[in-house]
Amino acid sequence: MSRAARPVRSRKKLLDAACAAALFAFMAAGPAVAQTAPEQTQTPPADTKAKTTPAKAAGKSIPKSENTVSNLDTIVVTGIAASIQNSLKAKQNSDDIIEAISAEDIGKLPDASIAESLSRLPGLATQRLDGRANVISIRGLSPDFVGTTLNGREQATIGENRGVEYDQYPSELISGAVVYKTPDASLIGQGLSGTVDLHTLKPLDLPNRAIAINLRGEHTSNGKLNPGTGIGDMGHRASISYVDQFFDHTLGLAVGFAQLDSPIQEKQYQAWWWSVDNGSAGIDQNWGGPHTPGMPDNVISQEGMQLRAQSENQLRNGLMTVLEWAPNDSYHSTLDMYYSTFSEKKFTNGAQWSSSPYDNVSYDNVGVSPAQPYPIVTSGTVNGLAPILQNEYTKEHDKLFSAGWNNQYDFGNGWAATADLSYSSAKKKLHDAYLFSGVAGGALTSAQFSTPVGNGYPYFTPGVNLADPATVVFTDPDNYGYNGRQEFDHQKDTIKAVRLEVTHPLGWIFSSMNLGVDYSDRTKTKQADVGFAWLNGNGSTAGTYDHHFGTPIDPAFLYGPTSLGYGGIPGILNYNVLAALQSQFYLTQRNGQSDWSRNYTVEEKVPVAYAKFNIETTLGGIPLLGNLGVQFVRTDQSSDALQTNGDTLVGRIADGAKYNKVLPSLNLKAQLTNRQVLRFGLAKTMARGRIDDEKVATSASVSKQQDGPAAGQVLWSGSGGNPKLRPYVAVGTDLSYEFYFGKSSYFAAAVFNKNLLNYIYNQTTLDYDFSHYINDNPTLTPTSNIGSFTRPANGTGGRMQGLELSGALEGGLLAQALDGFGVQANFSLTNSSIPVSSISSIPGGPKTLPGLSRKVANLALYYEKYGWSARIAERYRSSFTGEAVALFDQLGYTTILANKQTDLQLGYAFSEGRWNGLSILLQVSNLTNTPDATAQSAGLPNNVKVARPLEYDTWGRTVMLGVNYKL
Repeated sequence: MSRAARPVRSRKKLLDAACAAALFAFMAAGPAVAQTAPEQTQTPPADTKAKTTPAKAAGKSIPKSENTVSNLDTIVVTGIAASIQNSLKAKQNSDDIIEAISAEDIGKLPDASIAESLSRLPGLATQRLDGRANVISIRGLSPDFVGTTLNGREQATIGENRGVEYDQYPSELISGAVVYKTPDASLIGQGLSGTVDLHTLKPLDLPNRAIAINLRGEHTSNGKLNPGTGIGDMGHRASISYVDQFFDHTLGLAVGFAQLDSPIQEKQYQAWWWSVDNGSAGIDQNWGGPHTPGMPDNVISQEGMQLRAQSENQLRNGLMTVLEWAPNDSYHSTLDMYYSTFSEKKFTNGAQWSSSPYDNVSYDNVGVSPAQPYPIVTSGTVNGLAPILQNEYTKEHDKLFSAGWNNQYDFGNGWAATADLSYSSAKKKLHDAYLFSGVAGGALTSAQFSTPVGNGYPYFTPGVNLADPATVVFTDPDNYGYNGRQEFDHQKDTIKAVRLEVTHPLGWIFSSMNLGVDYSDRTKTKQADVGFAWLNGNGSTAGTYDHHFGTPIDPAFLYGPTSLGYGGIPGILNYNVLAALQSQFYLTQRNGQSDWSRNYTVEEKVPVAYAKFNIETTLGGIPLLGNLGVQFVRTDQSSDALQTNGDTLVGRIADGAKYNKVLPSLNLKAQLTNRQVLRFGLAKTMARGRIDDEKVATSASVSKQQDGPAAGQVLWSGSGGNPKLRPYVAVGTDLSYEFYFGKSSYFAAAVFNKNLLNYIYNQTTLDYDFSHYINDNPTLTPTSNIGSFTRPANGTGGRMQGLELSGALEGGLLAQALDGFGVQANFSLTNSSIPVSSISSIPGGPKTLPGLSRKVANLALYYEKYGWSARIAERYRSSFTGEAVALFDQLGYTTILANKQTDLQLGYAFSEGRWNGLSILLQVSNLTNTPDATAQSAGLPNNVKVARPLEYDTWGRTVMLGVNYKL
């Protein structure tokens, strides 16, 4: 162990000891007389014959879904107010610090997606992908730090990380969710920032049979951007749910099916980069670059751009089945299964060009706008451009399957036991192909331009018709060395788990104890096959391609032009990429070293033992509830991957690590009054790193240095995973005050502090020995076998502190005239400090914690009375560093600007007569057509910092109109 590592380990031991000391100090101070907390849930109607399960009788909580919203109260009322009421009951009754959402009715969550509903909770925020909310961050930490379970069980994922993409789970089949901001010892699969437990309906919780049918038409306002692709602007959502009980309410069945057929039309713009070309601050005088004719000195200009129109269609079919059996008061069994298929087709057509000084461009009639630190070029004509047209086709097909069988038995002598078996799998197939085209003969052109000073679309008028098949041909317009690329990805993730727990009443300050073990085996495998496309008959190979060679696109493959009119370009060539690829090109395998390294397997075998003691006592006459516990987690992680010599595949390589973690936790709930609750949480948590960070695969190459102290030298560089990576570890402290009044009104204030003891960042080692690598570049001889190597590594992680305020108010509490009106609001403020050692060494990498928005806020106004309902909701998050998939499907980072999205919902429900059970619903998502925008914040050649817009994407509004019918 290095000397630098010893103080860190010492601090960890001190923190562990401090946690343990706090726990035992509390135990020693607790009074000997226990008092039962007041019951908060409503009594079911008299005709309800739902059984009291052994788990409830013994006060146990395995799996966590047994304490979810659907079990708190028999569903007898529906609607917005009922959803808020049930969510508040879950929050108030929990021993942990949680947030909750509940369905307004069977198959009817408050929002169009689970992620959107979750993002409205205090301290939670969403990151959009293709205009849809699909991943969640909690308290400023990235989605990788969020644990997600379904009915209390960890879920396999389709990505290379652990973050669940919530689009895979139909909101119509989810009855609610609980977000655990503080863990307890029985919470398996917990995340570092929090844990989201999605749960499906329990049929024995309903008093009678129920059938719910939902049908909605969907329209996107961005129109049809790519003719001939079959993707329009209309879609639909449909679902049907059936719930019934048999044999004197001892056997329950719930079956649900949901289908989503949704179009997404996206208008994209991206500036490649901004810099100063000429003058004392310019590239020509600081970096030795060429002078740019016609460009004024010391002005900031765009160095390249791309406009793209993307048409996407998502088709998801989801099936959920729950079978629940409670033949007596001793035995309770639940079998739940979920299966979904998710297919996505995406067509992306765009035009781009480089306007860098190195491409020998020139300018005329340049116009500038005043700005600091330098004026900004906003208009003019750029000459000498080589337009690059890229047409891309992407198809993804995912399959998710999850099954769990939970059995609970009460032995009648105070002992109860639970056995839980589960299996989860996620399979992904991805096919991505794109082709390049450009102006015939390698001809150059000019373009007039007008760009905004701030965010917004530019306006370009090129000197050639980019939609003319006689002008635009297949070629290599920027001398990439190939004409196109095709990739096939296959990925599979499986989790097998078994969990056993016993519970027994105790004395003194403890009402009961839970002792349990859990064992899970997770295996994720990825395979990537890559090929480069070459035009038939050109006889070219990499390195010998004729830049000016071109072939006309077969007219049989042409569609109508793609309009980029929102950016000034009236149209570009649009064609069938796959047909052209098969007919006019041939492929060569491109699985070189960097591609082989994306083929790997990672396995994690994780046994967990835990003990939880449920607290039920009084302190100074105040009822005190909670839990005290500890988890012992052992991890055996291993990875194998393809091994290469240069670009030649020679075999496989394997490595791994084993480690143990002890995770104590304490949750206290002081029932100050029937309406006021004070909570305290103290816990040590861990989260394993990204799965692809644990891979053993690496790649390396040599290159000639162009500048800096090593200019002219040929040096090694490489990157890879780290199969010996240790997990993130944090110690968190939470304090929360809650005041409940009315049926759906409350106020809560919470503060938290999280010390990140162990963080994972990308470390670059400058003295790595590459002597065991083969140089596959015959034209370059390394100056030395020593070079730089980048891989994930463990380091200290800094601190996070935050404040969360939330509340809900029924208008009727203020005045009778406001009866039916209501408001919900929350605000979160999070600060972080992170040491220099934990800053990513990747250019563009995060300088703060990824996903950290300092401010997150939500506001919702609603009205519900006489069958009418209306809600307008807005969510806001300040700028943050987000994770995004960059070139070649690799992870990258980008600075995402502050975002504000407004959604509207209107409805009417018939409550009597022949239409009883029917409701009409109108939903508008992204009412104000809010864009996603990113920014460049980097140094100019003279190290002056400048912030300029990079990306600006819009998806339009999504309007859904439909009916719900419940029998």
